[in-house]
Amino acid sequence: MEQRKSDHLQICLQQDVGFKGLTAGFEHCRLVHQALPELAPDDVDLSTVFLGKRLRAPLLVSPMTGGTPAAAEINRTLAAAAAALGIAMGVGSQRAAIEDPALTPTYSVRDTAPAIALLANLGAVQLNYGYGMEQCRRAVEMIDADALVLHLNPLQECLQPEGNRDFRALLPKIAEVCRSLGRPVIVKEVGWGLSSQVVRALFEAGVYAVDVAGAGGTSWGEVERRRALSDDTAALAATFAAWGIPTAEAIRDARAAAGEGRVIIGSGGICDGLQGAKALALGADLVGMALPLLRPATLSVEAVVARLELFLAELRLAAFLTGSRSVAALGHCPMVLSGPLAG
Repeated sequence: MEQRKSDHLQICLQQDVGFKGLTAGFEHCRLVHQALPELAPDDVDLSTVFLGKRLRAPLLVSPMTGGTPAAAEINRTLAAAAAALGIAMGVGSQRAAIEDPALTPTYSVRDTAPAIALLANLGAVQLNYGYGMEQCRRAVEMIDADALVLHLNPLQECLQPEGNRDFRALLPKIAEVCRSLGRPVIVKEVGWGLSSQVVRALFEAGVYAVDVAGAGGTSWGEVERRRALSDDTAALAATFAAWGIPTAEAIRDARAAAGEGRVIIGSGGICDGLQGAKALALGADLVGMALPLLRPATLSVEAVVARLELFLAELRLAAFLTGSRSVAALGHCPMVLSGPLAG
């Protein structure tokens, strides 16, 4: 498993793992320019509350890695940047450390970022492979997390040579985790999107939030294609290169399915603050970003902070230019939708 984690990390750092023939869909959303915004840029308040903690901006460093020495350094760098800017962070799947506790330090960042909203992470499918409340609690306690992410990745599991593919009857098990864990539960995809039907079912099961993690950003199918042990598996991955729900559509549909008051995280191919603003306008409460931060995280905390500060400057400018004083106002700003978003 440690080798798999290392493979994933190196492939994402060194190769093009973007979607082929599919975008995140934000080109179909245009925020309406307000030439008379009736505010100054400094009037814009980007702060929000997530998991009972006040964030300086509605931004999540999405789960990426763990389980290797290189991942340990990356996670600590990301955590230091998140702490400096007052935003949230998730770690990569902790299954490696559940099965080998010696790998726990590759995920442990609380000493670096004592106050941030921090998310633990396990694959939901592991609930069908011997995992239960004990492992869920261990993941949370391992990093003193504020919530547990259960990720869904059926296509990735089918493309992995070591994949776990039994996704039967998972929803009742997710509901049991929500009832018994004692911490909020968030369910996310890993890059192919959550449908409105899945979003509705998850909230009925008791989740605190969903992260749509839509298609158009990092393609874990492309990552697994590059790891494939056979030509047949590589061909299978290539066939599904454009599979998934684009992020913009997934956010819009998730908000419609969930209604107001439910927490929606929008991620998947969001690379700049203007796209982040569009995600918020389409219905997200929080925006997640991963791959654009990975390479800076191999350099320094300062490099990650600089990338995030640019994102936040872009987000603030978009809010100003739409006359939005707050994240809530940005969520109701006028916009023009075209193509698949117009339906």
